[in-house]
Amino acid sequence: MLTLASASGARAALLRAAGIAHDVRPARIDEDAVKASLAAEGASPRDVADALAEMKAVKGRVPGLCLGSDQVLDLDGTVLSKAPDRAAAAGQLRALAGRTHRLIAAAVVAEDGEPVWRAAETVLLAMRPLSDGFIDAYLERNWDAVRHSVGHYHVEGEGPRLFTRIEGSHYAVLGLPLLPLVDWLTARGVLDS
Repeated sequence: MLTLASASGARAALLRAAGIAHDVRPARIDEDAVKASLAAEGASPRDVADALAEMKAVKGRVPGLCLGSDQVLDLDGTVLSKAPDRAAAAGQLRALAGRTHRLIAAAVVAEDGEPVWRAAETVLLAMRPLSDGFIDAYLERNWDAVRHSVGHYHVEGEGPRLFTRIEGSHYAVLGLPLLPLVDWLTARGVLDS
């Protein structure tokens, strides 16, 4: 049995939809402190995503396989975190509007507390120019759905209205490099082939 060390409902739903049996036990880590420490060391956004995923997988310390996953938004080499409130989220959307950014979804599987597998996928997202009025109305309509999402959009909802182009795995946009995970679980014999 796989344990998902994440509170993300989207990741749990992806695993359920793919027929991957799992338990959910969120690992509690201070993501802001980890990001600040890694930024001070000059870590790349990909390294930040990978480190957070590994910390969750290892901190889960459950018998068997534990999946840690995280996603970071990379805007020109700077990691953007979830905004604390709607006004800050509007500011982030204004910063993203008319530009291309990257979402990096990383996953690490630990077995009995030791990392045994990792993967990361990067998705390029080109956001259309957005007016302040549109951003405010979008957040008004969608705040409950997007408040805990990096970037403050959901492509599975009204989010496609924000973009002109998305290049990469849909699953990675949702927060999990699912296809590489399925390949590894199949090779390990956890999933039937």
